[in-house]
Amino acid sequence: MEIIHDKKIDAIYIRFTEMPYAYGRDLDEERRIDYDINGNVRGVELHCISMGVDLHDLPRTNEIAGILKGIGVREYA
Repeated sequence: MEIIHDKKIDAIYIRFTEMPYAYGRDLDEERRIDYDINGNVRGVELHCISMGVDLHDLPRTNEIAGILKGIGVREYA
């Protein structure tokens, strides 16, 4: 797992696997899920995280919640 937290743009990318990127799906303007060539979740991109993150419809919510808690970002569902 790799976590890229960019405070300047108020975003985080959580990569779960090193499998090649195939496509992505925007859940809304602040949340995107990337998939690998096998259709599995590759990573999650979250924007405007200082406002809190909506965990609804995100995969691996427990892992994401733990990461957000570790960097002081609140989550809601």
